[in-house]
Amino acid sequence: MVHTYKEALSWIHSRLRLGIKPGLKRMEWMLARLENPERNLRVIHVGGTNGKGSTVTYLRSILNEAGFQVGTFTSPYIEQFNERISINGKPIHDEEIIALVNIVKPIAEELEQTELGPATEFEVITTMAFYYFSEIRNVDFALFEVGLGGRYDSTNVIRPIASIITNVGMDHMQILGNTIEEIAYQKAGIIKQGIPIFTTAQHEGALSVLKKEAIQQKAPFYQLGKEFLIKEYHPLEKGEQFSYQSKWASYDHLHISLLGRHQTENAAAALAVLTYLQFIGHLALQGEAIRNGLLQAFWPGRLERLNDRPVIFIDGAHNVQGLQAFKSAVETHFPREKIKMVFTALIDKDLTDMFTVMNSMNVELYLTEFDFPRAAPVEELQAKSGNTDAYCDKDWKNMIRKLVLSAKETDILAITGSLYFISEIKPFLKEMIQLRKQTGSFINLPKEK
Repeated sequence: MVHTYKEALSWIHSRLRLGIKPGLKRMEWMLARLENPERNLRVIHVGGTNGKGSTVTYLRSILNEAGFQVGTFTSPYIEQFNERISINGKPIHDEEIIALVNIVKPIAEELEQTELGPATEFEVITTMAFYYFSEIRNVDFALFEVGLGGRYDSTNVIRPIASIITNVGMDHMQILGNTIEEIAYQKAGIIKQGIPIFTTAQHEGALSVLKKEAIQQKAPFYQLGKEFLIKEYHPLEKGEQFSYQSKWASYDHLHISLLGRHQTENAAAALAVLTYLQFIGHLALQGEAIRNGLLQAFWPGRLERLNDRPVIFIDGAHNVQGLQAFKSAVETHFPREKIKMVFTALIDKDLTDMFTVMNSMNVELYLTEFDFPRAAPVEELQAKSGNTDAYCDKDWKNMIRKLVLSAKETDILAITGSLYFISEIKPFLKEMIQLRKQTGSFINLPKEK
C-alpha cells in the first residue's frame, strides 16, 4: 500500500522501464479483475497522429457547456501528471491518485506473476482512468485519447459510442510502420463493429485503409469534406472563425480561441460527432452550448500564447505534420514578421524532414537540448538542420533567459518541438516572462552561436 502522492507517482513511473508493449491481453486481464468498469461508460474514442488532445478538448468543452459531467484521459501532460485523468477539464486530486494506485497496484502485481507479464505504465494509468470514471465519479461521458497507434493500444478495450481518427501522418514509424498505409492500418484498429467513425484524414492512401476497415466492421464512415464541411474560414487576431455544415446540423460564424486552421478541422470533427449523437437522440445540445464550448476550449502547449508584447507562445509541434500546421498558423497570423524560433526534438523523429519545413519559414532558428532519454543532442540537431546560421546552446535555460529578457516588444518568440520539452520548460518560461515584466524594459544581451 502507498501512503503518499510521491510514493504513488514513483510506483507508476517505475513501470516506464518496461517500455511499450503493444497488445490488449494485460488490459483485459486487469479490467476483468475490476469487474470491467469500462463497460459502464459512454466513451468517445479519439485516435490519429496529431490533433487528438485538441479534439478531446472541443468535445469536453461543448459537453460541459451543455451541463454534462465529462472525464478525459489524455497524454502526455504539460504541467502536472494528474492532468492525464481529468474531470470537466480539472486534474484529479493527489489523494485520488493515491487511492487509485492502491486499487490497481495489487492487481498489477498479481498480473506480473502470470504468463502475460507485467503491466506497462500506460496500461496502469489507463486502468486507473477506467475505474475512476466508472466507479468513483460516474461521469456522463468519458473521452479517451489513444496513446500510440490504436489497434493494440491500451485504450482499445472499449466499445465506444463513436470514434474519431483525426488524421494520419508519419510518426512512430519504428512501431507503427514505414508507410502511411501501414500507420493507417494501426489507427484503423479503433474502428468497431457498427460504431460510427469520423475522420479528418486527407491522405488518399490513409483514407482507403480507413474506409476498408469501416466496411469490414459495418461501421458508418463520415469524412471531413464530404459528410461534414468547413466553410467561410477566416483567421482572427486571437483565434479562428469558420462555419460548419452537415446533414445533422449547421452553424455559421463559429469562433475558436486555439490558433491555426488545423484547429477548425479538430473542432469540426468534435461537432460532427456531437451533432450526430444529437441527431440520433443520444444527447441534447443547444446552439449556445456549442458556440460557448468552442470559444472557451483551451488545450495547453498547442500554439499557446503566454505573452502579448513581445508575443511569446509555445507549441508541441513534435513531428512533420505538426510543424506543417505550425508553419501554416504562423504564416497566417504573422505573415510579414520574422519569428525567433526555439526548437528541440526527440532523436527518433524524422529530423531531416522537420528541418525542411523549418528552413522554408521566415525564422531565426535557435537549437537546444533537454534532459530526456530520447532527446536529440544539439550537435545532432545542428547537423540535421542544414542551417549554418542556427544559434545553438546546450543549456535551454540560458537560451530562453536571454531570448525573453532581450526581446523587443515587437518581437515574436516561438518555442516548439517535443511536447516533453514544452512540459519541462513552461514553468521556467513563465518565470522569465514575469521577471521581464518586473524589470519594465528589455535587457540588451548578446547572442551566441
